[in-house]
Amino acid sequence: MPQSAPRFDDLLAAAERSAVHLEMRDQYGVSGEADDFNTWLSTGKCDTDPGSAYWAPWVDLISKAVARGVTVRRARIVSEPVTDYIRYEHAGTAVNVQAGEQVRWLPRRQASDIALPGNDFWLFDGRLVRWNHFTGNGASAGPEDVEDPAVAKLCGDAFEAVWERAVPHDQYQIR
Repeated sequence: MPQSAPRFDDLLAAAERSAVHLEMRDQYGVSGEADDFNTWLSTGKCDTDPGSAYWAPWVDLISKAVARGVTVRRARIVSEPVTDYIRYEHAGTAVNVQAGEQVRWLPRRQASDIALPGNDFWLFDGRLVRWNHFTGNGASAGPEDVEDPAVAKLCGDAFEAVWERAVPHDQYQIR
């Protein structure tokens, strides 16, 4: 991460109203999840303990933001049938929800007519975009922050269009 880019924790701590996250990949290769993902692949079990070393920092971060009145929403566009990674992600999402995130899922076929940005992103208070760049194999390639009103509008409009069509986590059936 470039030294000039703020930490994600600081961006969320500075949010006053909203933080929305759009995920559009079917596979991620983030190193911090590798062990849990491999365990899930071999056993079908993943860490869903909000107090675990893996989840506790995230749960604390999201819980504090929500307690301050920040609405945190995450939408995932997924191909169906879903990949093993998406099955794994779905299995652990109960912790995101317990922390205070609202999470929805949209089958990719239902997103065909939505103008989407080229990368996953977080949008804070409708003004600051944190692009999440990934390599071809899904590893993080570092963030990029943009405070361009036109880019923020593109991301906000895309997120809301996806959110409107997407299925709440507790109703989404893995296919």
